[in-house]
Amino acid sequence: MKEFSINGTLRTDLGKKASRELRKQDLIPCNIYGEKKDDNGPVAESFTVPMADLRKLIYTPNVYIVNINLGGEEKKAVIKEIQFHPTTDKVLHIDFYEITADKDIVIGVPVKLNGLAEGVRAGGRLNLSIRSIKVKAKYTAIPDVLEIDVTHLEIGKSIKVGSLSFEGLQFATSPEVVVCSIKATRKSIQAANAE
Repeated sequence: MKEFSINGTLRTDLGKKASRELRKQDLIPCNIYGEKKDDNGPVAESFTVPMADLRKLIYTPNVYIVNINLGGEEKKAVIKEIQFHPTTDKVLHIDFYEITADKDIVIGVPVKLNGLAEGVRAGGRLNLSIRSIKVKAKYTAIPDVLEIDVTHLEIGKSIKVGSLSFEGLQFATSPEVVVCSIKATRKSIQAANAE
């Protein structure tokens, strides 16, 4: 997987008012949940990152392992959740999940369709139903994209998650979910009738 590095500044002043003040300075409040635990579960470390440093991480179809430098301590993480403002779409908050080389993670990996499908040659239209598939594996085994060959796909046929297999990956998305399909078009129906 691709990696992305950011520098975070630890924060102690928490709460809505403090977060609002940070956003005015173009700083995004973030939490990282990880190995530290207490009686109620994982403990979050709070920090801030300038929005300018996060732009390429957020507005991309790629999935990244994020190297977060917090006061000299390096942590590897993935984005767990991004909170956007409901009307302005500005980033309000980001949650990260700390990862280690020995634990499996669940993450959505983008789908890339390869080849010219037989159904498209016959006049059909290729329809991509989902843009990413959730997989479970160690982060070192997760690819940048899941490449799916569609050359033998005919009109009316589809590829489901259950029919796919990639070495070292388990699918967390339901096996019944359709990844892509070939839909008939007027042109393909007319060609079939003419034959």
